[in-house]
Amino acid sequence: MKTNMAGEGDRQENLSFSNTKSPCTFNLTRLRERVKEYIDKHHYDSAAFWADKLVSLSNGAVEDVYWYAQTLYSTGQYHRAAKCILNRKLHKNNMCCRYLAAKCHYECKEYQEALAILDFVEPCSIQPINKKMSFNVNQSISEPDTSTNKNMECSMNVLRGQIYEAMDNRTLAMECFKEALRQDVYCYEAFDLLVNHHMLSSQEERELIDSLPFSLQCPSEEEELVKFLYENKLKKYDRPQEAKVPESLEVLSDNLDIICNLAERHYYNCDFRECYKLTTKILNTDPYNSTCLPLHIAVMVELKKSNSLFYLAHKLVDLYPNKPVSWFAVGCYYFLIDQKEAARRYLSKATTLERTYGPAWLAFGHSFATGNEHDQAMAAYFTAAQLMKGCHLPALYIGLEYGLTNNPKLAERFFRQALSIAPDDPFVLHEMGVIAFQNEEWMKAETYFKDALRRIQVCEKQTSVPEKWEPLLNNLGHTCRKLRKLDEALEYHQQARILDPQSPSTYSAIGIVLALKGEAIEAVDYFHKALAIRRDDAFSTTMLSNLVESLMLQLSPSDDVEDSPVFMAPTGVPGFSLDDHNDSKDLPPPPMMRLTSQLEDSSVADSSAVDSSSLMIEEVEMGD
Repeated sequence: MKTNMAGEGDRQENLSFSNTKSPCTFNLTRLRERVKEYIDKHHYDSAAFWADKLVSLSNGAVEDVYWYAQTLYSTGQYHRAAKCILNRKLHKNNMCCRYLAAKCHYECKEYQEALAILDFVEPCSIQPINKKMSFNVNQSISEPDTSTNKNMECSMNVLRGQIYEAMDNRTLAMECFKEALRQDVYCYEAFDLLVNHHMLSSQEERELIDSLPFSLQCPSEEEELVKFLYENKLKKYDRPQEAKVPESLEVLSDNLDIICNLAERHYYNCDFRECYKLTTKILNTDPYNSTCLPLHIAVMVELKKSNSLFYLAHKLVDLYPNKPVSWFAVGCYYFLIDQKEAARRYLSKATTLERTYGPAWLAFGHSFATGNEHDQAMAAYFTAAQLMKGCHLPALYIGLEYGLTNNPKLAERFFRQALSIAPDDPFVLHEMGVIAFQNEEWMKAETYFKDALRRIQVCEKQTSVPEKWEPLLNNLGHTCRKLRKLDEALEYHQQARILDPQSPSTYSAIGIVLALKGEAIEAVDYFHKALAIRRDDAFSTTMLSNLVESLMLQLSPSDDVEDSPVFMAPTGVPGFSLDDHNDSKDLPPPPMMRLTSQLEDSSVADSSAVDSSSLMIEEVEMGD
C-alpha cells in the first residue's frame, strides 16, 4: 500500500475527511477525558497517540482534530500540527484551529505563512470550537459564543503583533498589542510586550491604562486589583517615586512580583543597597525569577559584587544556555572586572539570542563607552533606540557620547529627545543643566539642576541624597558660584563631600569658593586635601601655588605680627575680587562632572585630561 509523502499537496487535497463512516460505538467522551488527563500530566506522547485514534473513531470531528494538533504542537512537531489542520481546511471556518495553525508557522519562523493564515478570513465569520475549548460535546461547535470569539480575537492579535515584531514592523506590532489589551484587559502578555519591549513612552503608557475598559470587563472587586497591578509595572525610571500598595490590596505586599517592582524603583532611585536586599530576598525564594534576574545582575554591577556575579553567571549558563539573561550575566561580569573584549563577546551573544533584549544592548554600548570607543558605543545605542522607541535611555547615552566627542549641539538635540520621552527623569535634567552651563546660561543651568534635585528627593524613606548624585551637587555648587551665591555654593559642595569623601574635585571646588569668600587659609587647607587624594591634580597644584604666593606677599617682617595671623582675602591676585562678575576670565574652576551610564558608578573627570574632555564646565588660562 502506497503512502502519501509530505509535500504531495495535490494527493492530500483528494483525501476526504468527511463523516462518511458508520457511527462509532465506543465511549468517546471517556477517551477524550483520558487525552485531557495525559495533557494535564504532560504525557504528550500518550495524549498524541490516543488523540490520533480519536480523530479516526469520531470520523474527523473538529474538536478531536484540534486536540490532536495541540498535542503535536506540545511535542514540537509544528509542521505536522499545521498540516493536520490545513489539510482538513479547518482554519477557514474555525477560529481555534486557525490560531493554532498560525502559531505553528510562527514557531517555525515562517512569518509570512503565519500572517496569511491569520488574515485568511475575517474573525467575525468563523466560529470557536466551544466555550473555553473544553471537552464538552453536548454543546454544538457551530454555536457562536461572543465571549470566546472575543478571547480568540485577542489571542490572534497578540500572535499577529509578535509576528510583526519579529519582522521589525514595531508600529503595527504595537497597534496589535494595544487592540488585544482592549479586547481583554486580563491579557497580561499583550501588556508585558508593550511595556517590557519599550514600545510606548511614559505618557503613552498612562493614556493606554486610562483607555482600557476595566469597568466593563472586570467585576467591581477586581477592577482595582487589575488596574493597580498594571500601573505598578509602568516605567519606573523616568520619575523616582515611592511605591505604595493600597490598603485594600495589602495582602499582595509579599508577592514576589510586587517586591520586584519595588526593588526596581529603589534601583532607579539609586538606592542600590536596598534594591540588592530585595532582589536577594526574591532569589532566595525563587532562585531563577526571570523578572528579577536582570535587575539583580545590574545592581551587583553597581555594588561591584564580582564574586557573587561570577557564581550566578555560571549557574545561569549551566541551567539556561539558550536564554539571553545568562549571557547578559556573563557579559556584565567581564564588564565589571574590566575585560571589555570578553564582555562585548558575551553581550553580543545575548542580543543574538533575543534581538529585543534591551539591557544587553545598553550594556554592550557601555562596554565601548568606558573604553572611549565612542563611534561603536553610539552604534550600539542607536540600535537600542530603534528597538526601544519608548525608552529615553538610548537617546540619553547617545547625547553623552556626543558631549564627550565635543559635539554639544548634537548632544543637546538627543538630550531634548530624551527629555520629550521622560520629562521627569533627573538624569536627563542633569545633562540639560550641563549643556546650559557650557552655554554660559547660568540661571537656566541652576533651574535644571535644582529641578533634578527635587525629583530625587521625593521619596519619603530616603533621608539623604544617594551617593550616585554627588556630581549633581557639585555642579549645583559650580552654578551657584557663577551666580555669586557663594554660601549656597559652599553648602552644595559640602553635601557632595559627605556623599563621596574621596573626591579630589570636591575639595578643589570647596577651596575655590573659600578663596572667593576671602577665607584663604581654609582654601589652602582644602587644596592640600585634594592633592593628598590625587597628587597629579594640576588644577589644585596651580591654585595652591597662587594662593601661597599671594599670602606670602601679604606678610611683612614686623615685631607686632602675632604667631597665628589671620589673612584677609588677597586682593592683589587676579580672580579673587568679588567685584569682577565673570571669574572665569582669570580663574579656572574644577571640572563639571556628568553622571555616567547606569551600570557604572559616577566618577570625577580626570583633571589631567582637561584639554580634551568635554566634562569640564570651562577652560581658561591662569593669570600670572
